[in-house]
Amino acid sequence: MKKILIIAEAGVNHNGDINLAHKLIDESKKANADIVKFQTAIPEMVVSRYAEKAAYQKVTTDADENQLEMIKKIMLPFEAFKELKRHCEDVGIKFLSTPFEIDALHFLTDELKLDLIKIPSGEINNAPLLIEAARSGKKIILSTGMSTLGEIETALGILSFGYLRDDDPSSMYDFIRAYTLAQQKGILQEKIQLMHCTTEYPTPFDEVNLSAIDTIKNAFNLPTGYSDHTPGIAISLAAAARGATVIEKHFTLDKNLPGPDHKASLDPNELKAMVEGIRQIEKSIGDGIKIPTEREYRNIEIVRKSLIANCDIKEGEVFTKENLTIKRPATGISPMKYYDLLGKKSKRDYKEDEII
Repeated sequence: MKKILIIAEAGVNHNGDINLAHKLIDESKKANADIVKFQTAIPEMVVSRYAEKAAYQKVTTDADENQLEMIKKIMLPFEAFKELKRHCEDVGIKFLSTPFEIDALHFLTDELKLDLIKIPSGEINNAPLLIEAARSGKKIILSTGMSTLGEIETALGILSFGYLRDDDPSSMYDFIRAYTLAQQKGILQEKIQLMHCTTEYPTPFDEVNLSAIDTIKNAFNLPTGYSDHTPGIAISLAAAARGATVIEKHFTLDKNLPGPDHKASLDPNELKAMVEGIRQIEKSIGDGIKIPTEREYRNIEIVRKSLIANCDIKEGEVFTKENLTIKRPATGISPMKYYDLLGKKSKRDYKEDEII
């Protein structure tokens, strides 16, 4: 099985403090995650000053401020990410950040030279951003929260157009044609990783719908992971066991810190436990071929059974249900031959409990 990619989502849990961001990098490395991911944007280019906050954000942050005011408090400037990327390189963990607008995208691809881009669920219908992301030529992880299969297919068509063409689309039909051509050329299989998720923080367990991982994977023939917003680590582990190729999970230094995402995040110890659990699951999945393992072969003689003399048996005596029994070890005649032996004569003497 291919290794499951584990993304420790630091997001904006640094609260706009670069020192906290550095600590989040260190903790993600200690937990043995593969990637630590942040969020990059110019707030005024993402959110209107009239935009309200989500219901969960009103609970976890100042209910009187609008969404723009909240984001401006917790977003780091572009220059900070250069420093954070260097820190990731120094400690040996991959740096990733999600762009929420085109300037942030170009900063990540052109200046930071990232080879992978994560497109969040809220941008799945942002055609200009999707086209620019694809035109970077980078691989893309596309999150699909709040989406139908039709919307995912449309987004894949837009990405296909960006990978294949450098002009502006004239209609939606351009995306359909590009999608067909990209499938024929295998571009999507090479470039795209889909992510099932539910965009609610925290996600109620009855809204997780892990079965959608299979639905998405089968619908588009693309690797499909899971971005987990549920409390705890159980659902991430279940997604890994179900075949998710990527697991993404928010984490924080302290769930009691102010900010929108801390309470729905893991603490460092939970993150480490999640990573360890996923690696154990990874090893346990196997290839699906049902045959005994090497260790099982060594145990066959110990735990299986043989035909055993239930009492002393004389040479020439007929084997019966009364003088035959079945016990360990499995070094004699298999119990599968029990009925074949009944009524036959013994060729020698046997002591009680002796292997036949």
